[in-house]
Amino acid sequence: MSMLGMKWKLHGTGKSIRPGHVVAPDERLAWPLTIGVGMQHVVAMFGATFLVPIITGMPPATTLFFSGIGTLLFLVITKGRVPSYLGSSFAFIAPIMASQQQFGVPGALGGVVLAGVALALIGAIVQKFGAGWINRLMPPIVTGAIVALIGLNLAPAAKMNFDAAPITAVITLATIILVSVLFRGIIGRLSILVGVVVGYLVAMLRGEVNYEKMDAAAWVGLPQFQTPEFHLGVLGLFVPVVLVLVAENIGHVKSVAAMTGQNLDGVSGRALMADGAATVLAGLGGGSGTTTYAENIGVMAATKVYSTAAYWVAGTFAIVLSFSPKFGELIATVPPGVLGGAATMLYGMIGILGVKIWVQNKVNFSNPVNLTTAAVALIIGIADYTWTIGELKFTGIALGSAAALVIYHGMKSIAQARGTAAEPETEQSDLPPAVKAAVNAAAKRAPKKR
Repeated sequence: MSMLGMKWKLHGTGKSIRPGHVVAPDERLAWPLTIGVGMQHVVAMFGATFLVPIITGMPPATTLFFSGIGTLLFLVITKGRVPSYLGSSFAFIAPIMASQQQFGVPGALGGVVLAGVALALIGAIVQKFGAGWINRLMPPIVTGAIVALIGLNLAPAAKMNFDAAPITAVITLATIILVSVLFRGIIGRLSILVGVVVGYLVAMLRGEVNYEKMDAAAWVGLPQFQTPEFHLGVLGLFVPVVLVLVAENIGHVKSVAAMTGQNLDGVSGRALMADGAATVLAGLGGGSGTTTYAENIGVMAATKVYSTAAYWVAGTFAIVLSFSPKFGELIATVPPGVLGGAATMLYGMIGILGVKIWVQNKVNFSNPVNLTTAAVALIIGIADYTWTIGELKFTGIALGSAAALVIYHGMKSIAQARGTAAEPETEQSDLPPAVKAAVNAAAKRAPKKR
């Protein structure tokens, strides 16, 4: 059982957390408390995990099933060292919607599988050689640009749903905004879920909800499984997603390591491989691609319980819920107005997460390499530039991501060769003004190659 990460020590008496301590991944509280924490993790992931299949038209129950299976698989592959829940990744929304228009749902699932395979391969390389090369390939300016353009590229989709029922959408969005500042703890963290519930009630009163499919569905039954089809044309849509998942996964592992006080560098590759394997399984059966969830990291930070036992409970409960077709169809009744209000917030949050990466890493936009990388990539992504080569169709996300990588590394190489890099890549805010001025002056006096 220890090889599966299922051998837990009891934390103290199991009934409380000792002051100044946390429940480590290899510990657990008494089972009633552990089950309660696990249920809380299900609530935390619920809203975001279900929004992806609802927005993309995928079966919600199937996505829930594979999120539970993926979470358990993740715990096994990482040997119980990384407490994490694998829910639906928002990075897949744009490529799934775009590929559905051209190749239908099976084609989109094929793209999910390919993204999972690529992520698992990158994980294997990281496990073998370390993650340093990823940081060199995708420094914060590039990672931030890719994350931002994925969110902002979805703005037209949010507007389309918003316009379908503006009143419901406004109430949904306003509720999300107010709940996030009116309440503390878990309710404040679940502002999107609360907003969707309130918006749904408003939509019911306005006659915007259709229950025909839910009434016809059985209480108990198998999720709706689908098989993928593979088309060369989806590659350009899904490759950028892999870059985002890598950055997101490594960031989450580092967050968990910081909170638990454990060095998890040795399993960062395993975490990527597990995420990739879970995404492959989801794509093979009709679910959305997965990723480690920040929402559940927030629950751990609030409860101080990092026990993987709670995640075994959460994954198992998600699987059990997925075997109710009626429950799945109930989730699928969420109308466009509610989705429009929630998506306005969600897509904007994805965009701002990219900006947050820049801020946290003190990216210096006085440096022309950084400025140009972000400026060109964002416009290509937001305007959704397209480039078709035979069967391959590259859209704004793929082209914007490629532009960020090519422009950054190309400009940096030229600047270094010519000696024209006068500004540092990161802000030196921790230095006194006089020192900063001296550093900048020295950089400008550096001899330039001709």
